[in-house]
Amino acid sequence: MFESVEDVREALAGEGYIADERLATTVFLQTRLDKPLLVEGPAGVGKTELAKALAAATGRRLLRLQCYEGQDETKALYEWDYGKQLLYTQILREKIGQIVADATDLDDAVDRIGAQESVFFSDRFLAPRPLLEAVRSEEPVVLLVDEIDRADEALEAVLLELLGEYQVSVPEVGTFTAKHAPYVILTSNNTRDLAAALKRRCLHLFLDYPSAERELEIVRSKNTGLTDAVAAQLVEVVRGLRELDLRKAPSISETIDWARTLAVLGVDELSAKVLSDTVSVVVKYDKDVRKALDVLPRLVDPNAKVPASLRNSDGHDHGHGHGHDHDHDHDHDHGHSHDDGHTHPHPHPDADTGPEPDGKAIRQAKDKPGRFANGYYGTPAKSGSPARRRPF
Repeated sequence: MFESVEDVREALAGEGYIADERLATTVFLQTRLDKPLLVEGPAGVGKTELAKALAAATGRRLLRLQCYEGQDETKALYEWDYGKQLLYTQILREKIGQIVADATDLDDAVDRIGAQESVFFSDRFLAPRPLLEAVRSEEPVVLLVDEIDRADEALEAVLLELLGEYQVSVPEVGTFTAKHAPYVILTSNNTRDLAAALKRRCLHLFLDYPSAERELEIVRSKNTGLTDAVAAQLVEVVRGLRELDLRKAPSISETIDWARTLAVLGVDELSAKVLSDTVSVVVKYDKDVRKALDVLPRLVDPNAKVPASLRNSDGHDHGHGHGHDHDHDHDHDHGHSHDDGHTHPHPHPDADTGPEPDGKAIRQAKDKPGRFANGYYGTPAKSGSPARRRPF
């Protein structure tokens, strides 16, 4: 049991997890109130690592349920070991024959076998999955339900009993109640809205990208091998990339990977060239790479001029080795069309047409309740509304 919020921060820091005041306060309340914690936010901001650090800091065993689309309760709660049941049936065939040997008719034989049903649906043949295992554990545990937004809504309903009473009901056996209330952490990347019933049972924390100071502190704590001055400059570059309207913004773990990459290359001073050569460490989609290559020179030096080798004859900036930065999806909301059939996105970084698009504001505008139509994530659609699958 943590004695204070500061105690939480120190314990997590001891496991390499740098927590701010708000996060540490929420974890402290979770341990005192015995309530589950739902952590939402972009991918790669430390949601899963929080559960790992909490388990290590408290000395509890970590149980993890990784959610995915189409997951059913047998993979989350429990299932009956059919193979073991069948094996025992074969071994005990002679004994079963003795039970029904003097049965007067078929109904009598069925009744006698039915009376033995509890033998085969008992704890001996019960195969617990993470949720039931967390409840039945003799020792305190941390239960991580990771990426709950990837699972179907049916799994949320299965979780409600556990989250509310720390118990699991098995119809054939009875109800299991936890001896020690587990620390439950659920994570969500906000790919869909979660049910109000689930949120009502949890403390809530939105974990966003950290401030520059805390991200630099995180990078330093990982002993990447990069000097503090270069690490500080790299953090600012990553934060600049996050302000772009990228399909996937760089995560904290990718910032750390980039720092380690530059350290391995022996970089002691950042340049547009070395960042361009290694940008794929943090940017994972081709269009995002082209956007990043356009702005990297100015993220390193606001007064930098883009080299002529990176310009087309039309004077526009283009990516390193990627040819023209044209958008072929005919998205007229982001540029204007030319006779050659290419769409040139504007404004270009070197064009004096106002500030760059605010990537954070764009992401927040997309993250609003009800933004997905009914049936979006594979859940049953209402009559007259066709179900839509999650795009990949």
